[in-house]
Amino acid sequence: MRSYKFEEFTSVIERNIIEGTFRPGHKLPSIRELKEQYKTSTSTIQNGYEHLIIKGLVQSIPKSGYYVSNKLPKHYQQSLQTQNTPVVRDAVFENNLNLITTEHPGSKLSEFNVAAPGSLIIPQNLLLRTMQQVIREQGVGLLKYYPSHGSRLLREHISTRAATYQTPINPAELIITDGGLQALYIALASICAPGDIIAIESPCVFSVLEVIRVLRLRVIEIPIDSQTGFDVDYLKKACSGNQIKAILVTPNFQNPTGILLTDIQKKQLLQIAQHYNIAIIENDIYGDLNFNHYRPGTIKSFDQSGLVITYSSYSKTLSPGIRLGWLSTGKFFQQAEQIKFSLGSTVSPIYQETVNKLIHTGSYDRHIRKFRMQLAKNANFTLNLLSSSFPKDIIAFTPAGGYNIWVKMPDRIDMDRFYNECERIGIRFTPGHTFSFSNTYSRFFRIVFANQYSAKRITALKKIGKMFR
Repeated sequence: MRSYKFEEFTSVIERNIIEGTFRPGHKLPSIRELKEQYKTSTSTIQNGYEHLIIKGLVQSIPKSGYYVSNKLPKHYQQSLQTQNTPVVRDAVFENNLNLITTEHPGSKLSEFNVAAPGSLIIPQNLLLRTMQQVIREQGVGLLKYYPSHGSRLLREHISTRAATYQTPINPAELIITDGGLQALYIALASICAPGDIIAIESPCVFSVLEVIRVLRLRVIEIPIDSQTGFDVDYLKKACSGNQIKAILVTPNFQNPTGILLTDIQKKQLLQIAQHYNIAIIENDIYGDLNFNHYRPGTIKSFDQSGLVITYSSYSKTLSPGIRLGWLSTGKFFQQAEQIKFSLGSTVSPIYQETVNKLIHTGSYDRHIRKFRMQLAKNANFTLNLLSSSFPKDIIAFTPAGGYNIWVKMPDRIDMDRFYNECERIGIRFTPGHTFSFSNTYSRFFRIVFANQYSAKRITALKKIGKMFR
């Protein structure tokens, strides 16, 4: 059979279409790109594309280029069905993931379910300007490997800043991580083995529960009281009867309740941990987002034993896209450093240098002062909306900081109908059942107020509230 020169590239395109790598509507390489890649003439490339068009695989759009046809011949569609192996996903995980994340960019939903600062209150100009300065100053140095546990200057500046809220951190024990969740993973993996028992706060955010599930740990859920916070007495009983390896707690503005533990409660937690020689993994991601005049300290502030591991992140305070966190490892540095290296040798240098400059110049603290004031206003506004529009007998936790409100609906409300109506109206909350391994919080939902209130968001919140009032 006669062969043509253009088959060198058309066979590759055809195979990618059949295997499903190039889907209908996929833009194909330009004539110039293929000409340079295959070292052939323009006419050869044009003849090849005409051949694919005749076969019904490709369509040409004037002034735009060549695309995979939206209507492939039937025998190719059958090949696609046999070639494409179905991707199997965990149905529960997929559903819960959709409940806590944006469904797609440009979503028209009024989203109160995503625990991240909204685009309208992210310090976009500050971040982009600082990144540009960093690129000009550092240049090609940003393309090189950084130390596995992070930039020395960044660790020193984080340590210096932590001292302002009475949290002594040795820069040598700090590890820069790819966000807070990686920090948590490293902390748990440094202390625990599969099958070990840990004590966790309840309710507890879904992402944390997934890390626990992946590491195959067993849990004892310690309830959080609306008035007193983390139930220290319950924890004490749990420790006396079980071999607990770690206590996972968010003492400052817990997600989803927004509760702040007092210094007395933090000391009590530490005393229990020291008595039973149990590590405390302290989540301080929301620590900078206080609504009062002072930034609260940490459990680590009172620790001299090295049992407390503290972690935080800049995704909640600067931007979700700034994938940079830190882990103060206490006496577990050796194990944590090795685990961090095995997960990837370094965190993005441009993120490290950007955050380093923001902290060092004071820009970060200036941003935080404005940001937490905006959050405090949003919290009050949200509570007033809930009070005026939702059923009178709802229970809404008043947060001391952060950007979540934890709401309990009355027993008479059909929660399945509530969420169905939310979806129909176009509003989304995070259902309470995602915050526990049990079904303890089926009547609760979390509302996030870390975005500006538009008329549309206000209307949607009032509408769903009044529907069930």
